[in-house]
Amino acid sequence: MGQAVARIVEASPDAVIAARFDRPGAEGPDLVTVDAALAAADVVVDFTTPAASVDLARTCAARGGPALVIGATGATDEQRAAIAEAAKSIPIVYARNYSLGVNLLMSLVRQAARALPAEAYDIEVFEAHHRHKVDAPSGTAFMLGEAAAQGRGVDLAKVQRRARDGITGERPVGEIGFSVLRGGGIVGEHSVTFAAEEEIITLSHSGRDRGLFARGAVAAARWVAGRPAGLYDMADVLGFADD
Repeated sequence: MGQAVARIVEASPDAVIAARFDRPGAEGPDLVTVDAALAAADVVVDFTTPAASVDLARTCAARGGPALVIGATGATDEQRAAIAEAAKSIPIVYARNYSLGVNLLMSLVRQAARALPAEAYDIEVFEAHHRHKVDAPSGTAFMLGEAAAQGRGVDLAKVQRRARDGITGERPVGEIGFSVLRGGGIVGEHSVTFAAEEEIITLSHSGRDRGLFARGAVAAARWVAGRPAGLYDMADVLGFADD
């Protein structure tokens, strides 16, 4: 992802790469220390791990900048709370998926869930990724599930079903289910199905290249530069946070 972001920035007339840095001990001809990178940048784009993102957010908050665009997935509630705390001091865009298309999909899912009654339409979120992905369901799948739950005005934690095995019984009304596939080199497939007795509606997105995430992250970096402190997401960047 770092290389993909760099390619997008290098092709942009209105942005430059101020510095590159990696984990402690990493070597490379163009890598600098964390301190040197933070001093040079207006915005840092971070696609590492939740633990590393939390450390970076705390460091940036303590020094008053730069702004952050964080794309690490699989964070715990405690780690997300730590990032939110850092956002009281600096502007942070924190999203589990930076695809412009996926974020549009979330808006559509929220609207569909609002319009289609739970008594008639069952919701199932499906996602597929490459064999090397370590978390499941994906952060994006949870975002889509949360969008569906928001549309229905319910708490996802109370209606979700992450897995089914054995004699599970009849599906409860209002349940939001998750299905997962891992294999090969799949970049990312996500769909949300609204299944009724009379019809099935499926909203979906297919990723073909990781550059789509980099493009969204660079758009977020442009947007967050100079913003006041706060925790933002891609809905803010795209201008439909209140859909």
